[in-house]
Amino acid sequence: MTKAETNLLDQLFALDLQTREALDRLFARFPRVILEDFEFIPALGERPDVVCGVFHDLSTGQTIRLGGQTAQLARDQLTDRPPYDIGPDTLAVCFVANAEMACHLSLGWPIPKNILDLSPEFKCHVSGKGIPRKTQGLIGALQYFGLDTIAPKRKDAMRERIMKGWPFTAEELKQILDYCAEDVEMLRLLLFKLLPHIDLPLALHRGEAVCALAHSEHIGVPIDMGIFPELADKKCWREMRDSMVPLVDVHGIYVRDKLGAWHWNNARFEEMTVAEGISWPRKENGKLDLRRKTFDSMAKAYPQQIEPLRQLRYIRDKLRSIQLSVGHDGRNRTVLWPFSSKTSRTQPKAKHWIFSPSVWLRFLIKPEPGKALAYIDYSSMEFGAAAALSDKHVGPNNLMLDLYESDDPYLNFGKTVGQLTRDATRDMLGVEAKRDQLKVMCLGTQYNMRALTLSTRLGVTYLEAHEMLQLHRGLFSQYWHWSEDWLHHSLNTGMMRTVYGWQCATGVTEFSENTIRNWPIQSTCADIFRLAYVWGTRHGLTLIAPVHDAVLLEAPEDRIEADVALMREIMRRASRVILNPTADGTIELRTDVKIVRYPDRFTDSRGTELWETVMKLLAERRARMAETLKEKSA
Repeated sequence: MTKAETNLLDQLFALDLQTREALDRLFARFPRVILEDFEFIPALGERPDVVCGVFHDLSTGQTIRLGGQTAQLARDQLTDRPPYDIGPDTLAVCFVANAEMACHLSLGWPIPKNILDLSPEFKCHVSGKGIPRKTQGLIGALQYFGLDTIAPKRKDAMRERIMKGWPFTAEELKQILDYCAEDVEMLRLLLFKLLPHIDLPLALHRGEAVCALAHSEHIGVPIDMGIFPELADKKCWREMRDSMVPLVDVHGIYVRDKLGAWHWNNARFEEMTVAEGISWPRKENGKLDLRRKTFDSMAKAYPQQIEPLRQLRYIRDKLRSIQLSVGHDGRNRTVLWPFSSKTSRTQPKAKHWIFSPSVWLRFLIKPEPGKALAYIDYSSMEFGAAAALSDKHVGPNNLMLDLYESDDPYLNFGKTVGQLTRDATRDMLGVEAKRDQLKVMCLGTQYNMRALTLSTRLGVTYLEAHEMLQLHRGLFSQYWHWSEDWLHHSLNTGMMRTVYGWQCATGVTEFSENTIRNWPIQSTCADIFRLAYVWGTRHGLTLIAPVHDAVLLEAPEDRIEADVALMREIMRRASRVILNPTADGTIELRTDVKIVRYPDRFTDSRGTELWETVMKLLAERRARMAETLKEKSA
């Protein structure tokens, strides 16, 4: 027996029966399985600068089909195509496929037809089991299964050297290639452990979704480079952060210390809430609850009074510098981190992403000459998904679904419960603000918000809030029966799962009633959006950003209308596929669209006031600098 045959048998007997059977099924579907990994130099806003790649081919064996050969390629050996066939009989396996596929695109390589990304598969496997997000990387996954990993110090040292960039000595390049090969070996070990837990068709869909996001990361979002460099200048932004306080803070919440620095004053804010009749949530000790998520929810209930303060507070506390990741080509690019939340949504780093909590920054988005952008958003998606999931649960009548199909569920709910007149429309005075409150009420109640919290959010009495909750439960009884059954079933079985296979364990760390009720709606919405994103990419549409339940699409100006029509149809069909238990079902979600053509820019009403303030301060600063330059040259 040769040494290679001995090694193959050793690996064979090291695997358990489940893994052998899973590998048999895998190779029956894909005769060729390639494990790949790249090392690259990352730079904020830029495409990856590839250093090398390692590709391991799991060849066919007599039983488990283990073994094979490994090709190690440095950058000067990387041609215009991958060193393996990317056709329908090949499966490419990686960990965090958006990074590896970004390298493909950066090299001008096509994307493999079939991708198995072990990162979302591991996240799906451990979701709800108390595994911290920071330990859900490759090393954390190996440790979860009790496997050996690379020494942390060696990994840190190699990463640090790669980050420093070119040039590399021959010895350094060899070490980097060896390090990359070690990652591929760890990937192989993880594949064997994780494979029995993977539903391959669903995993391939998730892999394709990650590849679609890799396309978006590669393209990036166009930024107005006539303004951004000034905002990114630390000195300029520091001046503007200070100057905008008295302009935005009309209530005088911020006070200056002896050195001239601005500071938030809790007492003044409490006085303002009392004067404005806002019942602000409090902590158990009686003090105001000033957490960011509290400001987020209260800003939705009181947009006029609280939203400007919320954004200003975020700027003062978090946005000490503008750190958007913008490349030399004026495109905002950052890792979108798919499947990061327990409901499987993307979670890019806010400070690097244009669609961050600072809504006014989105005004920097501007199409290039000859191009147009379209922001296509699912309309009342969570309300519609909840109505669809609970449809026919205890009977044929579903007022919740009827309201969704009536075009504006929040407006019509207000009419149904007597909060709005029958002839009310959104363009009538005061109706839009009331509709926003009703939206807060419907979604909050949907996730089991209590009367005290609702009264605070809406600025109504406890009794009024209690009556609203009772009305909601009475009118939407079908939904509430379904929600109760979902809660009990999830806790009894210890698992929640969507129709497209995303799952989350309950009873380990997840006991929150509200979270369990919320999970299927949010996760189903994520499934719908992901399917639409995949289909849109398949159809050749240029999708440049996922934004919760919306997509940002880019197209030549003369084609934007056609591309928008196609994407809206795709989004409609995706919702129909997932929300209906049978092929003849008719439930579907609507979409809204906003098109922006050059030379216009993207806008958001929530950030208009702050954007105008920033532009005013920037114009004044430019005028001062021009005057100073004129005096110096005189």
